Amino acid sequence: MKANVGGIDRILRVLAGLALLSQVFVGLQTPWGWIGVIPLLTGAFRFCPFYPLLGLNTCSRCSSEAV
Repeated sequence: MKANVGGIDRILRVLAGLALLSQVFVGLQTPWGWIGVIPLLTGAFRFCPFYPLLGLNTCSRCSSEAV
């Protein structure tokens, strides 16, 4: 897997994932908050499986680096 998630994209994914997951334990307490695992993991691993399908890469300096 090559990294395809850049710096700002990565930060936004992690923050969105944490915000959604927090809804499972605090706030609305609905199971829909578990969807936050997806952006959290894609931010942590710096790889989004949909980006190659769409031809996107937000990590310009990571394009040749493997994770």
